[in-house]
Amino acid sequence: MKRLVPVLLFAATLSHWALADGYRTSVGAEPDRINVVVVSGTPHEMGLALGMLMKPEIGAFVPAFVKAVQESEGAAYSDAALDKAWESVSKYMTPRYIDEMKGVAEGAGIPFDLVRRSHMIPVVGTYSCSAVAVWGDATNNRHLYQIRNLDYNVHGGLQDVPMVAVYIPKEGIAHMNVSFAGVIGVNTGMNAEGITLSEVGDSPPSDLPYDLNGAHFMSLFRDILYDAHNLDQAVKMVKDAKRIKKYHYVIGDGKAPKAVKMRAHAPNLDIWGDNDPKDELAPKVLKNIVYHAEGRDPIAFAHLGCYQKHYDVDAMIQLSKAIGTLGGNLLNAVYDATALECWVAYANGEDECAYRRPYVHIKMSDYVPFKSKPENIKVESSFPAK
Repeated sequence: MKRLVPVLLFAATLSHWALADGYRTSVGAEPDRINVVVVSGTPHEMGLALGMLMKPEIGAFVPAFVKAVQESEGAAYSDAALDKAWESVSKYMTPRYIDEMKGVAEGAGIPFDLVRRSHMIPVVGTYSCSAVAVWGDATNNRHLYQIRNLDYNVHGGLQDVPMVAVYIPKEGIAHMNVSFAGVIGVNTGMNAEGITLSEVGDSPPSDLPYDLNGAHFMSLFRDILYDAHNLDQAVKMVKDAKRIKKYHYVIGDGKAPKAVKMRAHAPNLDIWGDNDPKDELAPKVLKNIVYHAEGRDPIAFAHLGCYQKHYDVDAMIQLSKAIGTLGGNLLNAVYDATALECWVAYANGEDECAYRRPYVHIKMSDYVPFKSKPENIKVESSFPAK
């Protein structure tokens, strides 16, 4: 059952009235209902609409999230530490990214400093994940399927404010960000050209303090979704970026279809295709498959070897569940990048990991191209609508 909240939103800023175009709906059923926010316009307009449409969640969650992390983790996440991180990485953010963040703060009615600090927590933090892509002869229909398991602390409450943001920008490629209320950086997402992004965090606490003089992957991923029409363009954007910390990336192209795995341990960058004898996991490599599962590689390889040539959505969801991490699996996404569809699962509270929850289906074609007045959906809103 979809629920729609408003279409045309007006918000007063300090100096002008700005028009923000968007609406809010949802997919799935409780307790696995996922908010879907669809916005269109300039970066600031889209941020303003997103902030207004998710105002109750953002207003409650962002301050509580920052406070909880600071109280549990101490000086490493103090205002001063987060501000220092912002000073370093914001120099490598595009103006549109910062403009949207400011719009979110305006729309949600909370200080911009609080929003930007919340975006710095993953910049200074550590986490591990899993990423897999299969395509061509490894599947039963030659589509590109991709997994992104986000293994991150469930005690911050991110799973309680699920949000898939669908952006139809005035300039750039339409894209979706599988995220959390008010978080515009990309942990995982897909654009309308079929570019799909997954990440694995490799930076250990022993590397602290991290050198943050460069672009964090969450802003870099957002730029890729905005601008990359194919795999070559996406790879070039990673190559050209001044990167920080240690990560693995899997980047897929649903139109090709094809994917690559990257070991992005700044400043070094290794790139592997499928069945590559130079891959760090060789000889456990396979045709039309790239993967990195952060300690769960043997489980992934066994599954991939068993289902190779037969992968479809159901098999990919089973693989996502098989490599889930007990106690810290926050969010999982399985993409059909060729059909522009995904299946998403969030953890349920602190006790039930994402891989144990239903995977909710989302189709990009339901929201792109932008339709400001979807038919046959009842409007339920406390916001002013025109």
